Amino acid sequence: MKTTNQIMAVLALLLFLNFNLNAQEDRYQLYVVHEDRVKDGMIEKHMEADKALLKAAKQNEMKDFSWISFQSDDNRMLYLSPIENFAELDHNPFKDLEDKIGEEEMDKLLEAFSNTYSEHGDYVLILDKELSYMPEGITQTPQGEDYRQLDFYHIPPGKDDKAEELARSVKDLYSKKGSKLNYRLYKSSFGVMGNYYMVAMSAKSADELAKLRNENDNLVGDEGKKLMEEIQKTVSKIETLTGKIRPDLSYMNN
Repeated sequence: MKTTNQIMAVLALLLFLNFNLNAQEDRYQLYVVHEDRVKDGMIEKHMEADKALLKAAKQNEMKDFSWISFQSDDNRMLYLSPIENFAELDHNPFKDLEDKIGEEEMDKLLEAFSNTYSEHGDYVLILDKELSYMPEGITQTPQGEDYRQLDFYHIPPGKDDKAEELARSVKDLYSKKGSKLNYRLYKSSFGVMGNYYMVAMSAKSADELAKLRNENDNLVGDEGKKLMEEIQKTVSKIETLTGKIRPDLSYMNN
């Protein structure tokens, strides 16, 4: 009975989230993320499997599913795929491809990954366009800017409203000052323990991003410094993940 009640609670939560997100569809975009934590020495084998799957998807013009691939500097591969709602999580994303090449061939493509990672899993992130700062329009893949820095701001229980207030203050300050440092803000969702905001910044290289951040610090001055101090007091911890987008391992079907 306890298990049944837990399942019903999760379903109720998902229905509530769907309702809220659908009501504000111009503000939010859902993404399902598949993450592989690749074993030391296995990244090349993992990428061979990536390329074989990508080749099959392209040759067979796979529909209804696409992904952006991200390779982190600490040996993770993340695959970010847009979804319209949580109901899509019940569907096999490779059904179209499997129907075209057969179940046996599909199993071979996926089995090639199995010995390359120590653990893997799926979770949902929500892009909050209203709290993101990209004055010229939001895009996941700014042209020529494949380097990424992802900052995770972990939010303690009861601090959600304060976190949103601070995120809005940062965007307002950047907008007022005309900052050149763009970012996208994602909120953690289903499948994630705890609660965090992930801020994704793009640049051509680590050096260029460091330069942009230094220029931005000078631009926002004491106002920015005070905001950052308040953020640090509000969140439980801040983690950073760096890496690069892999267009050669990504699949876009539109």
